[in-house]
Amino acid sequence: MSETPVKHQNTAAFYGQAAASFSVAMVATAVGIYKLHADAWVRAFLAIAVLYLVTSSFTLAKVIRDRQDAGAERAR
Repeated sequence: MSETPVKHQNTAAFYGQAAASFSVAMVATAVGIYKLHADAWVRAFLAIAVLYLVTSSFTLAKVIRDRQDAGAERAR
């Protein structure tokens, strides 16, 4: 007996909420760094650190997704 694989898709509302949440977090962080009472080089360092954290988070999420996709293909 063969089962057809179920394709899970996110709704537009979920995608919108995720994008809005990411945008609010980035704006809040940028405002916090901008208003920080510190030298410009400290604020610049924190901004670069935040950008590095964001890009590495996207990369980690992609690697995890790719590994799960590969595992699902082997299970077929």
